[in-house]
Amino acid sequence: MAEWYERSFGADYMLIYKHRDWEHAHEEVNKLAGWMKLPRQADLLDVGCGMGRHALALADLGFHVTGVDLSLQLLEEARRKDAQSRVRFLHGDMRQLPFGEAEFDVTVNLFTSFGYFNEEKDNLQVLRELRRVLRPDGRFVIDYLNPSYIRSHLVPQSVREDEEAGCTIIETREADEHWVKKHIELQFEDEVRRYCEQVRLYPIAWFESALSGAGLELTDVCGDYDGSAYDELKSKRLIMAGKVRQ
Repeated sequence: MAEWYERSFGADYMLIYKHRDWEHAHEEVNKLAGWMKLPRQADLLDVGCGMGRHALALADLGFHVTGVDLSLQLLEEARRKDAQSRVRFLHGDMRQLPFGEAEFDVTVNLFTSFGYFNEEKDNLQVLRELRRVLRPDGRFVIDYLNPSYIRSHLVPQSVREDEEAGCTIIETREADEHWVKKHIELQFEDEVRRYCEQVRLYPIAWFESALSGAGLELTDVCGDYDGSAYDELKSKRLIMAGKVRQ
């Protein structure tokens, strides 16, 4: 049976999350690039690029962007949005990136595109791959959810109507010590389609140890895209930045 991320990141994903704002993605990467002082014209890899919202915004800022994702359907949508072919979009698994060593100045992993895998060794392998494709002076960004905030602000269920698609979208959420899970049901007049999403709830201490073990050094921890201080209880995001460990 296919893993949840192989089933979920397809055509229905674009329906479920079509409310995500492309303009907002531009604001987010502008803020990130600003406080990180990322060098423009750098070779940048967007790992888990999905539909390309952030990859295209980064290209607009002058980066030489490559986006990689496992979903062929999301990559097709990304290429459709990229009418001028500004980004190189490639198919690949983040656990085995389709690149040689030291090809990029910067890697970014945005909007909680991490912690998908049941086996912890697979999530650790993603970090090792980020290190492998980075140049000796390379930088990385991981934009992750904040586990404490998720647990305390979780909305158990939400229901909304999509009149254009002719369906009701029901999202049910739960969180425990290790995972946050979302069960999604698309109710059409003649059928029901169901999906599950899950993400590990890794605390900052896990990342500190895991990044070091992968050969990366954590230098900045922020609670939002503007570089504001991380508060374990109040911050919506856990945004980590760093460099290759010397």
